[in-house]
Amino acid sequence: MHPSPEQIGRFLAEDRGECDWTAEIIPEDTWAKASVITRDELVLCGSEWFDAVFASLDVTVAIQWYHADGDRVAAGQPLCTLQGLARSLLTGERTALNLLQTLSGTATVSRRYAQAVEGTAAKILDTRKTIPGLRQAQKYAVRCGGCCNHRIGLYDGILIKENHIMAAGSIRQAVASARSLPKQLPVEVEVETLDQLQEALAAKPDRILLDNFGLEQVKQAVMLADGTVELEASGNVNLDNLRELALTGVDYISVGALTKHLMAADLSMRIQLIPTT
Repeated sequence: MHPSPEQIGRFLAEDRGECDWTAEIIPEDTWAKASVITRDELVLCGSEWFDAVFASLDVTVAIQWYHADGDRVAAGQPLCTLQGLARSLLTGERTALNLLQTLSGTATVSRRYAQAVEGTAAKILDTRKTIPGLRQAQKYAVRCGGCCNHRIGLYDGILIKENHIMAAGSIRQAVASARSLPKQLPVEVEVETLDQLQEALAAKPDRILLDNFGLEQVKQAVMLADGTVELEASGNVNLDNLRELALTGVDYISVGALTKHLMAADLSMRIQLIPTT
């Protein structure tokens, strides 16, 4: 996953507008160095987005990273150092840090969820509950944290929910219609009761999503499915109940909190002028 120049340009334009007038008070030939430090323990993610911000502003800015995406970094540690024109470092600072802190926050939360199910067969999935404009980036961050991606959008998988079922007439008809589409994609059906689960099992989708099932209901669903179809649990999942849910035997657990309830990492960028000789 790589940031596009167009995307980075939009992010910079949002902050800089017509001009960074504050940076204009610095003589244009002033050089500086900077260090980015984390105040939180984190899983680093977003170094390419950070680099792309400064590359878009000024290709002469040099950046040295001390850690790679996916690395766990202790609080108080430097993440990278930069050197270049002071104006460029100051103008790019906030946009670059916003991206780095957001994606590191996503990766850090994802690592906690991935570790919580270690030793079980369940895989943790993200959802489409992402920050607009950052879906691909956040889904990359989820992978950096050790979890897995659900479908990217509406175009790369079919997820038949309650309203789709109502409009189609039944679970059986909804699945049959999905199978008849010109593009063959994985078909998943969301069910809210054990009776709906029985209907979905008869329709033979590729995966069934158990929406807001209680723990005992999930256990019953696993027994009823008996390995004939992939099962995904979702709804009211948190770190307190995650492992017990994973031990029921479901294949996947989808968690909107990976991308929706994240807390951005606390980062700081300190700039020092480089004396002229």
